[in-house]
Amino acid sequence: MRAKVIENENGRRVAVEVCTEPCAIERGMRIIGGKWTGSILYHLKDGPVRFNDLARMVGGASKKMITERLRHLEDHGMIKREVVATSPVSVEYEITDFGSTAICILDELRQWSEKVRFQTE
Repeated sequence: MRAKVIENENGRRVAVEVCTEPCAIERGMRIIGGKWTGSILYHLKDGPVRFNDLARMVGGASKKMITERLRHLEDHGMIKREVVATSPVSVEYEITDFGSTAICILDELRQWSEKVRFQTE
């Protein structure tokens, strides 16, 4: 069902058939739409990455923000975290099969963004 705006008997515009819960687009954006989230997923698409390397790849984001985004993605089953028994101990992050399903969306967004960039310059 799709929400609509109509005029009521008093001539006022009102919304009808409104969503009572987030629509599919909103649910998806809540998972991958946060700042740095898409970049983090995109950097994990080619294989496991250690935390510090990931922090270097996602320039401009603080380690605290990267940690928050990684926890968010892990909570949603998009990535997995593995503690590596090295000296010193390190942590690697890897995209899950479910997380990989978002890569095509992010790649389309990347291509669209590149086109938009050239149209606005």
